[in-house]
Amino acid sequence: MSYNDYIRASKMGQKDYQSKLIAGEIPTLEALDDILHETRNYREVSIGLVQIPLDQIVGTKTSGRSNSFSSNFMPILDVDSEFASKWINLSISQVNEGINSPIIAYEYMNRFYVLEGNKRVSVLKYFKATSIMGEVTRIVPRKTDDKNIKIYYEYMDFYELSHINYIYFSRLGSFEKLQAAVGKGPDEHWSDDEMADFRSLYLLFKSEYISHGGDELKHITPGDSFLSFITLYGYKELLAKSDSEIKKLISLNYTEFELMSKKQVDLRMTASMKKPSVLTKLLTPSQNSLKVGFIYEKTSASSSWTYSHELGRAHLEESLKDEITTVYYDNVTVNTIESTLAKAIAENCDVIFTTSPAFSQASLKYAIAHPKIHIVNCSLHAAHSHMRTYYARMYEAKFIMGAIAGAMSEHDKIAYIADYPIYGTIANINAFALGAKMTNPRAQIHLLWRCLKDFDFDRQLSDLQPDCVSDHDLSVPEAGSRYYGLYKMYSDSVWNLAIPVYHWGPFYTQLVRSILDGTWKSGEGKDATAINYWWGMSQKAIDIISSPWLPEGIKRLLGLLKKTICSGEFNPFSGVIYSQDRTIRNSENQTLSVNDIITMDWLSDNIIGKIPVIEELTEHAKPVTLQQGLHDK
Repeated sequence: MSYNDYIRASKMGQKDYQSKLIAGEIPTLEALDDILHETRNYREVSIGLVQIPLDQIVGTKTSGRSNSFSSNFMPILDVDSEFASKWINLSISQVNEGINSPIIAYEYMNRFYVLEGNKRVSVLKYFKATSIMGEVTRIVPRKTDDKNIKIYYEYMDFYELSHINYIYFSRLGSFEKLQAAVGKGPDEHWSDDEMADFRSLYLLFKSEYISHGGDELKHITPGDSFLSFITLYGYKELLAKSDSEIKKLISLNYTEFELMSKKQVDLRMTASMKKPSVLTKLLTPSQNSLKVGFIYEKTSASSSWTYSHELGRAHLEESLKDEITTVYYDNVTVNTIESTLAKAIAENCDVIFTTSPAFSQASLKYAIAHPKIHIVNCSLHAAHSHMRTYYARMYEAKFIMGAIAGAMSEHDKIAYIADYPIYGTIANINAFALGAKMTNPRAQIHLLWRCLKDFDFDRQLSDLQPDCVSDHDLSVPEAGSRYYGLYKMYSDSVWNLAIPVYHWGPFYTQLVRSILDGTWKSGEGKDATAINYWWGMSQKAIDIISSPWLPEGIKRLLGLLKKTICSGEFNPFSGVIYSQDRTIRNSENQTLSVNDIITMDWLSDNIIGKIPVIEELTEHAKPVTLQQGLHDK
């Protein structure tokens, strides 16, 4: 029987060997010595006897032993060789009592290379075992700014706390997010029971994930998908579910995992929506009426952001009053968003707009569970097949406001007060700074964050003494404050120079109209696609209202910039741009790509300040930053 096993294993090896040759790849095992010869700069650390996942054993320590196996660790030497005899004897041992003696291996970048025990690994891989014990020495590379090296250092920190080596990520910050997702503090060690529970859930997930083809997805790891899964449904909640319930959820979410791997988003930056074709009208029944729900984080009286969306709801209701009814739910928190979504669905809402990025995870969860309900979240840079997102290109308005600030500044000291370090915010800050530099090359932008634990508005502005400030986009209705938009500060008064304005109404109207006439679905295509709407000044989604007392020259400049931005003749992120470290971020006669604008994680060279990290934020700011923050790149 073991002779036949070797024949089968050898055929598997030869098949893999030939396919690698045809593809122009190395057909045998990787040799760690060859890899280290290229890096040179490393140190060795013994981590003792550990359980090694077999799918992470990818090669041998030395090149001399690699040629006996194909790249999948199956044997390729003749069945009459001494090597084959030893392999067959090991397979007999595995069948009779199991292979128990540990191997000796080296670990480098979370991949393992065997020094002693190659045939044991080969036999166990053939019998589809999952792990083997091994004495392991870790090869630690020199710390650099390389993304893969930085992820590996994050992994080593996580390993010290958990001794978990079978999960890995392709994105920076993921191990920290995993530690938080399972309910552990940043430096908290795992107990044996916690490790056992985690292993059980992860292996169940991975097995089902692979059964759907997850091991074929590019650019992501099973760990990436697992982290998004437990973030969406809750780690402790998943531990309480049955295997069948978890498998069903994985199946429902698989298109989301596919989109994660594609890294492709259909970013719709114009207001042109398809008119229903004759075929669409015939095949897609239009809806006679819709109930549209809006979920707000605050009230329209206490929040300018909510107020702008409430104006949009009123515009929608007026525009389509014979075809829709609307309802809103306000003062919703991250702790009550799920119950509010459930209430909106129970009250027969056909369309639900969740108007805060902090609501994105709950919105996605309910969109997956209720595919017939159109749930749309106001956030940027999301890739989901079940839920569309929308946002406004506010950086266009911020550039113009920066130009006004630069021209109106008398002492070259301008303050910019930002809310959260999430996608889109950094583009707004940099656009403002570049606008100020255009009209005043001496201007310095002092960046302050309202979300910091130690933020003190009065004290910080008093210490800084700026002559222009960019603050909340709109006035909070019930506050009656003049501290909004762009304003000049005097010892006893404030002069409002300009404010950016959101016009959500036209967007809401077009989107709901597409559902009414049946073109919503036709826009999705045959394959699952992530659709994000990102409208700007040319779509009248945003505008600027300026003070009538601005100097005439600045009024003319404002009009010129609005006209050229709307026509596409000018982009705020064109031409030479330097970041704080004097890195050239954009060259002459070039314009930053849309993705580069959305995912900016650097600040312009005329900005004084930095992008805060999670630990520096208030508890209120952490949820939205964890979901939409720059660390998730």
